[in-house]
Amino acid sequence: MLSALLTYPDEELVGAAAEFADVLETEALVPAAQRGALDRLIDEVSTTDVYDLQERYGQLFDRSKTLALYLFEHVHGESRDRGQAMIDLRAMYEKAGLVIDANELPDYLPLFLEFLSVRPVEEARLLLADTAHILAALAERLGRRQSPYKAVFDALVAMADEAPQREIVDELLKSPDSDPMDLKALDAAWEEEEVRFGPGAQGQGACGKEGLIAKLRHARRAVNPAPPTMQ
Repeated sequence: MLSALLTYPDEELVGAAAEFADVLETEALVPAAQRGALDRLIDEVSTTDVYDLQERYGQLFDRSKTLALYLFEHVHGESRDRGQAMIDLRAMYEKAGLVIDANELPDYLPLFLEFLSVRPVEEARLLLADTAHILAALAERLGRRQSPYKAVFDALVAMADEAPQREIVDELLKSPDSDPMDLKALDAAWEEEEVRFGPGAQGQGACGKEGLIAKLRHARRAVNPAPPTMQ
């Protein structure tokens, strides 16, 4: 259900949204503290004109790199590490019996959530914890825009096995929020970042993005010796 709420709105989603509150009540996985805001988002999706929903969704998630729904965008950007991370995540899906038949990248958040929805609850909570820093940062960015979609990310963070570390969330939030109506700035933000190779390449980002990636990897290895999925 949370995966569906983060997909591009269409008539099918609007029609199904009226049943989402019953799903929440039956499964009782979302803590009560997050239910009110999530219920309001569901009500809005089920009663708002689909074209208005689509316009709002596009301005949030399609026109803002800092709100991208691709998990590795926020920790790897366009670096070469992102390719290996994609391969590892796809391998995890396939090992569990999930074959991606849609034209979508493995780190697309709604796809990741769909995968979690068919895994045992404790496993799903642990994997959510791998992404909790990203989800918390996205929730804060959406809160700054007073977007009701913040409710989805708050619910996901609340369901995760571990709370996100504040210092990592703050590192993710250092990139300035973009104005969805500033087309020139958007073009600049979506330009590919330079990928550097050779001597000294690792040290150049030690206090920035590469340092963050290392922290994410270390945080998960400290509590789980299995290979990390979202770091």
